[in-house]
Amino acid sequence: MAVKGTGGSALYDVIGTGYARVRRPDPRIARQIHQALGAAATVLNVGAGAGSYEPTDRHVIAVEPSTAMVRQRPPGSALALRATAEELPFADGRFEAAMALLTVHHWSDPTIGLAELRRVTRGPIVVLTFDHAWHADQWLVAEYLPSMVTLDAQMPGPSVIAEALGGALIEVLSVPHDCTDGFCHAWWRRPDAYLDPMVRASISGIARLPGPVVDEAMARLASDLANGRWHQTHQNLLEREEIDAGYRLVIAH
Repeated sequence: MAVKGTGGSALYDVIGTGYARVRRPDPRIARQIHQALGAAATVLNVGAGAGSYEPTDRHVIAVEPSTAMVRQRPPGSALALRATAEELPFADGRFEAAMALLTVHHWSDPTIGLAELRRVTRGPIVVLTFDHAWHADQWLVAEYLPSMVTLDAQMPGPSVIAEALGGALIEVLSVPHDCTDGFCHAWWRRPDAYLDPMVRASISGIARLPGPVVDEAMARLASDLANGRWHQTHQNLLEREEIDAGYRLVIAH
């Protein structure tokens, strides 16, 4: 799930070193993604990172520019090519399906990247992305790290991605309270996790913020957890099994 485009490889070579430990695929999310891929036998994974959610029962080729991310791919995982979404080194219609998970918002030119994804794929394309406005309303951003709102503000929303791919179904990807994949809002019911530097380093939206901004926010969060203010404010969350945190699956057939 690494960054594409100029500078993306360098960024994830720095912040991506612990991805394999923190960003462990959640089986419930995996089922939804794999179902969306249909019966495709050949799958392209763009922005593949450490290989999360790559199906093991199909022929997969990964595209990933970051050396640090590629090194974390488990033994026997799909072949990973060093390339970017904007210049996919494949012939038209090479793959029966493609996937791009939490990566489009980092591409240097999403319009070109999505066109390339469609060019090389003759079947379904599955893009995991997020609704920026919904993301901004989550407690981590709204109450502690509002400067995250300025990041990726120009990213294409789910409907724009769907249109760029020639039309698509948009599904909500709910986040379970015990989600094993440590993306940004995976810890919505486990706020203590954000105090862990390794967890924060595996969330690009936090890792890209100035250190003093994050330190101040985490100090406030630690205080609110210690005095019970966070639990009092978010008591309703403690009774939820899953939430809609704004993550969306765009499925273009």
